[in-house]
Amino acid sequence: MTERFFAPCPRGLESVLAAELAHLGGEAVAPAEGGVGFAGPIDLVYRANLDLRIASRILWRVAQGSCRNEDDLYRFAHGVDWRRHFDVGRTLRVDVAATRSPLHSIEFATLRIKDAICDRFRADSGKRPSVDKQRPDVRVHAYLFGREATLYLDTSGEALFKRGWRRDTDAAPLRENLAAGLLALAGWVPGTPLLDPMCGAGTIAIEAAMLAADVAPGLRRTFGFQKLAWYDGPTWQRVRQRAHDRIRAAPAARSIFASDLDPRVVAQCRSNAKAANVGEWIEVSEADVLTRPAPAPAGLLIANPPYGVRLDDAHKLAAFYPKLGDALKGRFAGWTACFLTGDPRLPKLIGLKPSRRTPLYNGAIECRLFRFEIVAGRPQRLPRPDRPTGR
Repeated sequence: MTERFFAPCPRGLESVLAAELAHLGGEAVAPAEGGVGFAGPIDLVYRANLDLRIASRILWRVAQGSCRNEDDLYRFAHGVDWRRHFDVGRTLRVDVAATRSPLHSIEFATLRIKDAICDRFRADSGKRPSVDKQRPDVRVHAYLFGREATLYLDTSGEALFKRGWRRDTDAAPLRENLAAGLLALAGWVPGTPLLDPMCGAGTIAIEAAMLAADVAPGLRRTFGFQKLAWYDGPTWQRVRQRAHDRIRAAPAARSIFASDLDPRVVAQCRSNAKAANVGEWIEVSEADVLTRPAPAPAGLLIANPPYGVRLDDAHKLAAFYPKLGDALKGRFAGWTACFLTGDPRLPKLIGLKPSRRTPLYNGAIECRLFRFEIVAGRPQRLPRPDRPTGR
């Protein structure tokens, strides 16, 4: 039986997530704003959660219908046979998102759906599930678009960017699925030299190493589908074992490089790479991006440089970017450089003309992924791409 699913992702990564899903065997793959719809058998959920690098979570559509008001919404949710999907002993959370909905309150809509689910359980079994907003066993997602309502069960649980290896709690590191998306948009393939010269916690390099080693991103964690009624433990263990068996050993010569000026950050990057079991794939060093040499004659340099929010940061970056452009032209001729930044001044201040600029979001921050083809000395004027991806 074919089921319908939706995989949310960071905005701007829909096209590369669609390619991932098609490669995985998803049917009727349909990119939309903020995610990708797809179809397939229910057991596709196992591989989608385990293997997808760019999705934020996998939502399974369990009902769709029209709702003009809160009473319609209650009747719609009450009409679902929830006992087919999970046990009354599971704890529950409901989340609602809406676009151009006639309903006046998201909070009240959430309450009505929660009441409908609990009332249906009580009518069918004499018991009600408990609500747990912090660590629920089961998450129900409702999306209201105009007069249409769609109910999903979350098969992921914790967001998929939580790979299970991160231990640091420092402020706002780049999320793993966004880092994987940057690599996909840049067209990086394993074996091509890759350098993140402002590596921070090392997320980009670690995602590259996991891709090169063919480590399934969800191999070290649990998922929401393990709390649903149709979950088959032996089938899931076979899927996990096949993923474990395909992991590749690190080559003798490394082609993934990460560096940073701060020795504390370099130590954290090494620790994170070890925790992710890819420490042997990455050469991590302490180096200043303005003075370090290229580790190979050609390759991909990719980074998420700091971008100023406070005025003093903005002034420091205005002085830093021209030096970065000089360093790239002086030491990285023959390389491609990609920078994710929320600072629109970067291309002008860096003194290079981007061959592509792709709109992306890092959380709520609107960003661009700028791509530069580095040539020695004064940059040549680059041709416009056939299909520009941003303004």
